[in-house]
Amino acid sequence: MQTYTFLAFDLGATSGRSLLATLDNGKLDTRELTRFPNNLLPVNGKVHWNIFGLYEALLNGMKAAAAEGVHVDAIGIDTWGVDFVYVGKDGSFLGCPRAYRDPYTEGKQAAFFKVVPRKEVYDLTGIQFMNFNSLFQLYAAHTEGSAALAAADKILFMPDALSYLLTGKMVCEYTIASTSQFLNPKTKQLDANLLKAAGASIEQFPALVNPGTVIGPLTDELAAETGLGKVPVIAVAGHDTGSAIAAVPAENERFAYLSSGTWSLMGIEVVDPIINEASFDMNFTNEGGVEGTTRFLKNITGMWLLEQCRKEWEKEGTSYDYPTIVKMASSSVGFQSLVDPDHPSFANPKSMTAALADYCRQTGQVVPTTHAALIRCIFDSLALKYKYVLGKLQHVAPFAIERLHIIGGGAK
Repeated sequence: MQTYTFLAFDLGATSGRSLLATLDNGKLDTRELTRFPNNLLPVNGKVHWNIFGLYEALLNGMKAAAAEGVHVDAIGIDTWGVDFVYVGKDGSFLGCPRAYRDPYTEGKQAAFFKVVPRKEVYDLTGIQFMNFNSLFQLYAAHTEGSAALAAADKILFMPDALSYLLTGKMVCEYTIASTSQFLNPKTKQLDANLLKAAGASIEQFPALVNPGTVIGPLTDELAAETGLGKVPVIAVAGHDTGSAIAAVPAENERFAYLSSGTWSLMGIEVVDPIINEASFDMNFTNEGGVEGTTRFLKNITGMWLLEQCRKEWEKEGTSYDYPTIVKMASSSVGFQSLVDPDHPSFANPKSMTAALADYCRQTGQVVPTTHAALIRCIFDSLALKYKYVLGKLQHVAPFAIERLHIIGGGAK
């Protein structure tokens, strides 16, 4: 049986990594080659992603793969959802992409619903309402008079933009487009009317492609610079959760998953989207999966709370690894302080530790004053939120949920 080697890039909202994967005799082995930060880039009151820094990280990963001396059969890239890049008529990026944590979308949902009613948006898309969804980002850019949006010939979601930098070919991969809130999961097409209402046009998006589509080979320049040669780049499930769910070792369909990272995504995999009064009331989402499946799930703020606390503590000169963090949580008394991880005050505060303390103070709870107490507060709060969402899932799932698979970096 032939052996295949793949180079995978997995980019999250706080860090990324490159992995070399070998498929041999039905067994898949993976090994991490490089790891790199993905930091928010505030510039003149706006918050961006440094896409060119990410491109450089991809180059380093490709060079590391070439140094292994193996033939790489294909390259794939997945990223977080919703964010996108404007591309000019000459094929150049019109600046760095805005980050979903930029507050420019605050209040835009309510304003947009005066143009297209909330229920109509949900019935068309089946997507959970979050103020940073691509639909509201476009509307925010339009209402602030964005020159980049006005000049954009094409709009590329993050994994598609990075693939474009590697190949020179533009696509709109289905699973990443499904996070936008302007894709109809029933027709599996972008909705032209929603895009027009947001101030964009369907012509600004390349053709939709499904996971598994060959985008194209590395450009001649990159093939030579990296030493990999003309390796094909594949449109994998571009949304990182879509790729993660495809790897769940489920024995049958009767399972739920918790993909734990900066964000936690809890849901089930179904054939057809679930769009009804119950899913609307509970604000559940229907995102695209591999092989035509639908990921019916709920987005929950995840390890973002802990990651931001760790950054603060590191600036103060204290650093904790995860085994230490787990021990600290175990040493602290449980269920003394609880927060709603999805409360707006935790979206992107100047100080996460202060935001957590303020929430507890304002809700009449014990205020965590030690690092261990803050960690326990975060873990307890996430566990209870997961239990709550799992209970909601069980009410609307078309089958009995028999097992919960926990995957992602937070599973450690």
